[in-house]
Amino acid sequence: MRIGIISDTHIRQGRTLASYVWKTLSEVDTIIHAGDIVSRTLLDDLETIAPVIAVRGNCDWSLTDLPDKLIADVGSIKIGITHGAMGFGKDTPDRAYNCFLNDEVDMIIFGHSHIPFKKYFEGILMFNPGSASERRSQAQCSIGILTVDKRNFNIQHLYFD
Repeated sequence: MRIGIISDTHIRQGRTLASYVWKTLSEVDTIIHAGDIVSRTLLDDLETIAPVIAVRGNCDWSLTDLPDKLIADVGSIKIGITHGAMGFGKDTPDRAYNCFLNDEVDMIIFGHSHIPFKKYFEGILMFNPGSASERRSQAQCSIGILTVDKRNFNIQHLYFD
């Protein structure tokens, strides 16, 4: 199973994702969006490619039906998903980790900072795909790809201009 992971797309009227993102996502079974989607239209467009699992980010004022956090079972892996803007902690990864303190998860996917991040903390893989459209202080935009085979998984960043 291949899962595309995106965050911080900030797609407003008249904008779209880069063709690289659309092509990459066209080859996945599921899409995870870690918030700051902004436009319901983007979610609808992504749904034409694959099922979408999404959480609300701090810029998703109109997407009130999305949860602030959720746990998705992907194969035998439990993935906590949150945007990372809410809660307590010294930085975005810390806030994302603390969001799932009382939950059993193998991995936490988050966004908010627009900074790609991949690091184990207390046995849990913390992963931020970066931003698919607004690189801010980063050299390139980025997304993530998660490949799951039974209990094993591989996750990586894909960078593009």
